[in-house]
Amino acid sequence: MARDYYGILGVSKDASEAEIKKAYRKLARKYHPDVNPSDEAASKFSEATDAHDVLMDPKKRKIVDMGGDPMEQGGGAGGGGGFGGAGGFGDIFEAFFGGAGGGSRGPRSRVQPGNDALLRTSITLNQAYTGMKKQVTVDTAVLCDRCTGSGSADGEKPVTCEVCNGAGEIQEMQRSFLGNVMTTRACHNCQGFGEVIKDPCNHCGGDGRVKKRRDLTINIPKGIDDGMRIRMASQGEVGHGGGPAGDLYVEVRVKEHDIFTRDADTLHLSITVPMVDAALGTTCNVEGLDGEAIEFEIAAGTQPGGQIVKEGKGMPRVRTDGQGKMIAHVDVAVPTDLDKKTRQLLEEVRDKREESSRVNSEADGHSDGLFSRLRGRFGF
Repeated sequence: MARDYYGILGVSKDASEAEIKKAYRKLARKYHPDVNPSDEAASKFSEATDAHDVLMDPKKRKIVDMGGDPMEQGGGAGGGGGFGGAGGFGDIFEAFFGGAGGGSRGPRSRVQPGNDALLRTSITLNQAYTGMKKQVTVDTAVLCDRCTGSGSADGEKPVTCEVCNGAGEIQEMQRSFLGNVMTTRACHNCQGFGEVIKDPCNHCGGDGRVKKRRDLTINIPKGIDDGMRIRMASQGEVGHGGGPAGDLYVEVRVKEHDIFTRDADTLHLSITVPMVDAALGTTCNVEGLDGEAIEFEIAAGTQPGGQIVKEGKGMPRVRTDGQGKMIAHVDVAVPTDLDKKTRQLLEEVRDKREESSRVNSEADGHSDGLFSRLRGRFGF
């Protein structure tokens, strides 16, 4: 049977959090082991602490208000599947040693919290830059609209199981090579709940929930990065018996862009500049992720591999002010198919410049760190 957590603290069912805290502090001052060392006081202090923890948790409090007990074993989210769930090591231990692995579990709460759900969606880098509202479709368990979570077709309360008499489990004596062994298992008639719904809802089969496809609108903040998740509280799976829903997590995948490459809040792009423009200087316009033109000034004498940095033109920082930077990496294009006139002009320029090819060395200061980079790359 579910405990009366409100009665333990001596507060009403509509008590506020402040009233619950006040009632708990009052009992703690009376029964704390440092004040009252008796066994009875220790038990009451533990009971009051449990009541405080349950009623201060919205999900657990909802289970209490629906007639369940979130502190009972088996009442956690997920309903099993791990070592602590049905069919886990504890059940195997109890099957051989009659509950010696932790004592009788007792009936499970029919009202249980729901599981969290995960959904993946994809957006473009432009959408990640500006942020957006996006509609998604999810398939989750929702509250049965016919029985409103009770599981009963006529709204009648469950009755005590006649097989286990409300214990939620049955004990059987079995013969083995060790002799007679008492085993304890969940009752097959009530599935461990200790009670049975006589008139199960024909829509949900007595589960209190049904699968349903529904549309949700999610707010994707500007600057969101690939792989980030957005939490939507109480939009996950509704629990058994109409228990509170878990959360929905939406994982956002950001598609690659044709021009920009993202590194955190920095945007990189490559600009190819003709040799003459690199020598004389020019400008190049790039369409930003917001659709506006961004002008890059190619300074006269720009070298291959040069970088032009635009502060505040990168990705917005998620849920904070400011933006990263945009870096244009310059690639100088050297012509390979010169016509006769262009060749003559370039030859005239070469003659006037009076420059020739040379072998770089560290000694003359013209290596530009090349030798250092080669040593680091090839290990010599």
